[in-house]
Amino acid sequence: MYLFPAKMKPTIRPMRVREAKDFLVAQAAEQAALEGVPLSDLEKRMMYFTEGAGATEDPTPLNEEFEAPYERAKYEKKISHLVHHAHTRVRKHGGTALQTWDDAIRCLKRGDHYLLVTWGQRPGIHAPELIGLAIGIVFLAALVGSKWIASRFHPPSPRLIQAVSLVVILAVIFFPRRAGNAMDRLLDHTFSLFGAKEDEKDSE
Repeated sequence: MYLFPAKMKPTIRPMRVREAKDFLVAQAAEQAALEGVPLSDLEKRMMYFTEGAGATEDPTPLNEEFEAPYERAKYEKKISHLVHHAHTRVRKHGGTALQTWDDAIRCLKRGDHYLLVTWGQRPGIHAPELIGLAIGIVFLAALVGSKWIASRFHPPSPRLIQAVSLVVILAVIFFPRRAGNAMDRLLDHTFSLFGAKEDEKDSE
């Protein structure tokens, strides 16, 4: 009796950091050309900036070369504009480009890359800072109402709750972007766990 081999699922190789940045930088450059916005080679190189793994060049000299002619706030606003307009263009067309964009962002979120600063920043809105501020407000409310909570629910250590809340609030005040990014990663991880469970159910 001849048995047909089981259909093999294609192996999808995860996107690498350099591939993700190449794609996003190319999309930003294409958007700049469409809008007639000048985009220098140094500005493109800065989009690759990272102090961690995956650096394409030494970050210290690159940062020093960039700081001389450019203002960081204006640069981030400019790149944010191009990146989000490029995403809008890609989203309208859909297809594999949109999937590649999502894969690229997902890949970069696993590390600490400067390009994510411009992706999380919209004109007048800094998403990580807003998330961090929201976290701070929640913990501040918990800190203020901790005595009432202690009298109602009798937690094992109200002082511990106050100490943890205070540490979180200070972290949000002094490191709002990192706090927002940490929460963003936590949410992504949580959603991915639920997504994995859904996939298991579907496979059953």
